[in-house]
Amino acid sequence: EVQLVESGGGLVQPGGSLRLSCAASGVTVSRWSMGWFRHLPGQEREGVAAINRFGDTAYADSVKGRFTISRDTAKNTLYLQMNSLKPEDTAMYYCAADPNYSDMGGVPGAPIFPYWGQGTQVTVSS
Repeated sequence: EVQLVESGGGLVQPGGSLRLSCAASGVTVSRWSMGWFRHLPGQEREGVAAINRFGDTAYADSVKGRFTISRDTAKNTLYLQMNSLKPEDTAMYYCAADPNYSDMGGVPGAPIFPYWGQGTQVTVSS
């Protein structure tokens, strides 16, 4: 059974940092494609960052240079380091997994990923 459990969200001031974690079971984060998405009510789920089994990464233009996706093989955990946070980064953040997809020409769309976590809320506000 695949389980993805996000943590690390919270309230942070503009310019601050957070690191999100996604603890995985039933998934080998180093061998699957993994992604981070964010969602606001009434809007489509937006791909933020992704990494494939080769270590290739992709980022949304809105977060390039500020966010970094990484993984810890020993802990089987995916991370999203978020720096220089802006109010427009406020959203529910989800991690997602797919066993096969590998094209990191851009962040893959949400339909690519069959497995999802429950999300963690990030609020950027002064």
